[in-house]
Amino acid sequence: MTQRRAQKAADKTIRNEIGTLRGILKRQKLWVQLKDDGVRLPRGREEDTGVALSIEDETKLLAACAASRSRSLLPVVKLALSPGMRHDEMRLLRWKQIDFANASIKVGKSKTEAGAGRAVPMNMRALETMTQWALQFPDRKPSHFIFPSEKVGICGNDEIPEVFDTDPSKAITSWKTAWASAKTVAGIECRFHDLRHTTVTRLLERGQPLAVVADPMGWSTATAVRMSKRYGHIGPSAKRSAMAALDGQPTAHHPRTHSP
Repeated sequence: MTQRRAQKAADKTIRNEIGTLRGILKRQKLWVQLKDDGVRLPRGREEDTGVALSIEDETKLLAACAASRSRSLLPVVKLALSPGMRHDEMRLLRWKQIDFANASIKVGKSKTEAGAGRAVPMNMRALETMTQWALQFPDRKPSHFIFPSEKVGICGNDEIPEVFDTDPSKAITSWKTAWASAKTVAGIECRFHDLRHTTVTRLLERGQPLAVVADPMGWSTATAVRMSKRYGHIGPSAKRSAMAALDGQPTAHHPRTHSP
């Protein structure tokens, strides 16, 4: 593990490698000889609580995305911050999955079985973002990708970015370079997945029950239980308010009648 860290391997990679080695050693009845030595695996990303952006950092990040040469970076980051969809759920979206009339998005393929095919409601920011983005594609078809593959070049002496070779039949490969540049400009260090983490954090801090948050996030029952531990520190004021509700007068009910 020390050697792999020196080689700049990620903790998740080290966990996977040690996990494979442990499986081999267990099969040969050798792992028990190492188990008592207190071998501790590095924390995996699934155990990482992530980083929730402050409003100030979000403002800086969105400004940097707006100035990016990638015209799709700003809308996808806004979409990640509003409904809280996963990276590839957004990357592979097609126009037929957007229901503008009912302000919702039907997710296609997802990381989890619980996430696939779910309907995600759009708030006002998400709806306005998608409406404005749709104007960029007046000839769009339902089967076209919302974030298509395209190239960006520099036009004229003013070095104005110009989009070309747009292919709506292919999804964009990645926002990796544009995302890294925007973070540098904004002076912020976070992962793309932290945008989703920010959404969940804000929903819980504003008093939304975990059970309500779980559905649009696409969590399975088992994942929701795990997330309750991960986000258990969030929203103490909301929890306090919930308990304080027990101090109030109960809502009037019709008197019950009991059979003798």
